[in-house]
Amino acid sequence: MSSATGAASDRAADIDGDVTTLYRDGIVGLQGAFSRAWAEEMREDMMTAFWKAIQRPGGAVGRGPRRWYVEVHPQEIGGFVELVTHPWITAMCAAVLGDDYEIVEIGFDVPFQGAKGQPWHRDFPSSPESYEQRRITSLAFNLTGVDVTPDMGPFEIAVGTQWEDGRAWPHQMFPPASEWPRYAAAGVKKYPRMGDVSCRSALTIHRGTPHPSPIARPVLVLGVDSPGAGHAALHDLMVTRDYHASLPASVREHLVCRVVDELVPVTQKHDIEGLVMGVD
Repeated sequence: MSSATGAASDRAADIDGDVTTLYRDGIVGLQGAFSRAWAEEMREDMMTAFWKAIQRPGGAVGRGPRRWYVEVHPQEIGGFVELVTHPWITAMCAAVLGDDYEIVEIGFDVPFQGAKGQPWHRDFPSSPESYEQRRITSLAFNLTGVDVTPDMGPFEIAVGTQWEDGRAWPHQMFPPASEWPRYAAAGVKKYPRMGDVSCRSALTIHRGTPHPSPIARPVLVLGVDSPGAGHAALHDLMVTRDYHASLPASVREHLVCRVVDELVPVTQKHDIEGLVMGVD
């Protein structure tokens, strides 16, 4: 695969500015980080993995009507190495999470026509490091498989909400409906194009919006932790011995995975009960 464009080099000098934006808004992005050809192959890999996963029990988990999440193994995404060695991505990981950051998740969300909106939520409960010390200990990088248009259920994020406590919320992840107008007022819908990448705190309150388009909108998710953040337990990455040996040392030292003789299909662990029904 062809991969990175010159955009990352142009932004390398401003990584401190991107970290500042991330800490302020809970999200920051880089346009044109990858070539469109790379993104197209990524989309094909995601959709191939989806049609395989949906046919086996536990292969895909519902994130609302007509909306699924599928976790995959790194070697099922042909551009995995290019992704995790991209200079902007590695720079953001090191700057925010430390030099010993851990790659713990690779998967994708995909809404199809008829997907309902989601309730406002975060991806997992906050921790004292975040709601007391205002530290980001986990990052989610997202890459779209299509050019997002308004009818494709664009991702909406309530900027600046990553520091909220949330311990009194259901599952510590779902703010009460009485607070939804506040999040809507802070909400920004995102319309990325193929090749763009965003970096966010998964604690920033967000939602998927209704998806009337006949075009599916797969989006890759790369999850990265600081040491001790603990989210690797929600996942079970594995790679074959040959693939592991082929990885650059700079990838092996960050990838939290099992090395096996043969891959076993992923049984999804990261179920989010509050997203099953969706909202109108």
